[in-house]
Amino acid sequence: MELREYMSVRRAYNLVRQETDASRRLTFEEFAILCRLDFVDEPLKTSTIAEYQGALRPTMTHRTNHLAKLGFIDRGEGLVDRRNIVCSISEEGREHVRYLAEATRSQISTGQPLARTAADRICRYVDAMGSVYCTAGELVLLALYSKGEEPSTVTQLVESLGLLQPTVSMSVSSLIENGLVYRNQDNAISARSSYIYLTDEGREVAKDIASQISAVIVHRKPRG
Repeated sequence: MELREYMSVRRAYNLVRQETDASRRLTFEEFAILCRLDFVDEPLKTSTIAEYQGALRPTMTHRTNHLAKLGFIDRGEGLVDRRNIVCSISEEGREHVRYLAEATRSQISTGQPLARTAADRICRYVDAMGSVYCTAGELVLLALYSKGEEPSTVTQLVESLGLLQPTVSMSVSSLIENGLVYRNQDNAISARSSYIYLTDEGREVAKDIASQISAVIVHRKPRG
């Protein structure tokens, strides 16, 4: 997978998520779980899903509990070992996957990577992308890294990532504290108009994440 494709889908879904009612809002990782269950079309153990996303079991329990509460997945005991919890996508979950995939596709502007990709293919991308977890701060690093040596303002990062301005501002502040980016306020009217640059350490962190993304393989849906 190319970094530009990853960023295009993440931005589009961030915009979709903003427009979704809070009571039914899913994280990207939860959306990816639904896509994985829809793709394999068979029940999966919670531990298997956790391994797929590189998540700790308590984190995965929280995610699957949320999806089950919304009626998007069914959770039950394993047939062989009742201590294992297995998850399967519900019909409502399949419908919601289709809705989210189409909504995400519609948010990808003409000329952007995957703009002409079908909604079903978007599901395959989200399924594959679910194996690489990125925080908002890491998305900021990737956005800066994708621009080479060119810096960005907070406003430009908000536009390129589809995140809310407070989320980007807090992420930038945290990244500055950790020495991964720095702010050039020369001639800046406000913090939002000053330019954000990657430090050498920040560039190496972003490069490592981009390398993980490039190793992701997007599978095709099996032919019926």
